[in-house]
Amino acid sequence: MTSPQREAHGTAGTNAPDVPVPPEVPGVRHRYVDTGRLRTHVAEAGAGPPVLLLHGWAQHWYMWRHIMPLLSDSHRLIAVDLRGAGWTDAPRSGYRTADLVDDLRALLDTLGLDRVALVGHDRGAALAFQLALDDPDRVSHVVALNELHPYNDVRRVARNAWRYLWTPFVETPLVGRFVLKHVPSFTRTWLRLGVADRASMPADAVAAYVDMLRRPDLARAGEQLMYQFAYHEFIPMLRHPETRRLRPPALLLAGGADRFTPPAMLGDATTQAPQLRVEVVDNAGHHLPEERPELVAARIREHLRLPSADQSRPRRPT
Repeated sequence: MTSPQREAHGTAGTNAPDVPVPPEVPGVRHRYVDTGRLRTHVAEAGAGPPVLLLHGWAQHWYMWRHIMPLLSDSHRLIAVDLRGAGWTDAPRSGYRTADLVDDLRALLDTLGLDRVALVGHDRGAALAFQLALDDPDRVSHVVALNELHPYNDVRRVARNAWRYLWTPFVETPLVGRFVLKHVPSFTRTWLRLGVADRASMPADAVAAYVDMLRRPDLARAGEQLMYQFAYHEFIPMLRHPETRRLRPPALLLAGGADRFTPPAMLGDATTQAPQLRVEVVDNAGHHLPEERPELVAARIREHLRLPSADQSRPRRPT
């Protein structure tokens, strides 16, 4: 297999020549997958039933570095760098939720994966929910971390709107890319405010995210991801709540001290998602995989043991 460094340096139109190789994590191997939509970087570990790990905004696959060794004895873990993040291509367009879900479908097709479990954090969790709603036959289980579920209560969200006062600095066209590229202290502060225990977000981990976002193409992509959601998806989402039933068993872990998506924002979802269970992790913030990796890994393992919905349903043809 071509090394990540040689492959990243040797492909025109992908990442810039000065892109560093992905950080090393014992037992994790790296490769690039050309899906026909994107050249996608994935970090993999273990063997067994496949689990797709989907990172949140401002981060990349490395946020799963503590989780992967804890689950690799029983599962094939595939940590994806989403469009415009980490070592994956960062085209100028394609950052709406539907586009990103299509990216995931194309990746599953290319990898030959008929059905997977999804574990997502922040925006990655929103993608996990969306794929499970759109294409439930492809999703066995969902574990969502630090994100709203699809059945939002507009009143709860409105009462917490002040928590999004920071977003115009990164979602406004031209302003967002400038801040991400030239004001790294903004992203550093956001990451550190996301944990209740500052020691769980050490300087080297912060640098692993912040330094990548200072690349012009990734700064633009980070802005676009936030812009598309804020200007084209957020209000319609509140005006037209999700009515489809969530079929796969789902677990939502919320940090009790999450400054950005606190448990108080979560409404009742028992009608449309009777298999959705919400657990609040006390004294923990927005970055649960880095702040409470042992607990998160244990909950993932327990959840994936549950019978998946419609197990007798015929699989889609490969």
